Amino acid sequence: MKIAVTYENGTVFQHFGRTQNFKIYEIENNQIISDEVIGNNGIGHEALADYLKEFGVEVLICGGMGQGAQNALAQAGIEVYAGAQGDADEAVKAYLAGTLENTGANCDHHDHENESEGCEGGDCGSCGGCGHQVIMEGPNAGKTVRVHYRGTLNDGTQFDSSYDRGTPLEFICGTGMMIPGFDKAVLFMEQGDKVNVHLMPEDAYGMPNPNAVFTVNISDIAGTENLTVGQRVVLRTDRGYPIPVRVTAKDETTITFDSNHEMAGKELNFEIELVEIL
Repeated sequence: MKIAVTYENGTVFQHFGRTQNFKIYEIENNQIISDEVIGNNGIGHEALADYLKEFGVEVLICGGMGQGAQNALAQAGIEVYAGAQGDADEAVKAYLAGTLENTGANCDHHDHENESEGCEGGDCGSCGGCGHQVIMEGPNAGKTVRVHYRGTLNDGTQFDSSYDRGTPLEFICGTGMMIPGFDKAVLFMEQGDKVNVHLMPEDAYGMPNPNAVFTVNISDIAGTENLTVGQRVVLRTDRGYPIPVRVTAKDETTITFDSNHEMAGKELNFEIELVEIL
C-alpha cells in the first residue's frame, strides 16, 4: 500500500493544486517501511490524480482541494483524507492508527462575509477551517468563485479554455490554488465582469529549471531509439515512479529530456469572466 501526502518542509502542504512535492510512504503490515519525496514535475491539478495513480498511491492526505480534484481522485480510485495539518509523518501515523480526521475535500462556505467564525470580509487567515490559507488581499480573497476563461499564447494559439469544456472553473480566490497572475486578476473582479490579462512567466509558471533538463545514453533506456524531438513521453525512475518529459535533442548515441512544465518561461494571455461568487 502507498500513501501520498502533499508536502513542504516536513509538514502537510495545504493546497493540493499548488503542491510542488509529495511524500510517498510505502506501508506493510500497517507500518511505514520506506518513504520518498517526489516533485510534481509541474503537472497541473487536473492531472495530479493520474500522476499519483501511476505511483500506485491508494490514499492521499492533504490540506484542502476543490471539487474537480476531488472528482478526479475518486475516479482514479484514490481515497482522500483532507483537512490534515502539521507534521506529515505524524499525519500518516494517525491514519494508520485510525485517528486521522477527514474534514472533507472541499471548502463549501458560501457566505464568507456573514459567518460568525472564519472569513470576515476577506481578512481571515484561512478559509473556514478547510485548509486553504488566504495569502493575497482583495475583495474576493477567501471566497469561492466560478470563472470561465480562455488562455492563449502571444501568437494567438489557444492552450486551454473552460468555454470549450462547457464548465466554469471553481476555486478559492487568493489562496494560491491558481497561478499568481490569474489569482490576482480575479481578486478585484465583480460578478459578471470580464477582463483580459497578460502574464509574464514570473506570474504564471515561472522560468524553466535548468536542472530539469538531462541527457542519457540511448542504450541505457529501452525504446528511446524510436523517440523523436518534440515527443512527450513518461519515463520511470529505478523505483518505478513516472516522470513526464519532452524530448528536446537527440543524436546517434544520446537523447535529452526536459521535465519542466510545458508553460514554463512563456508569457500567457487570459480572457477571464467571473461567472459567480459563491
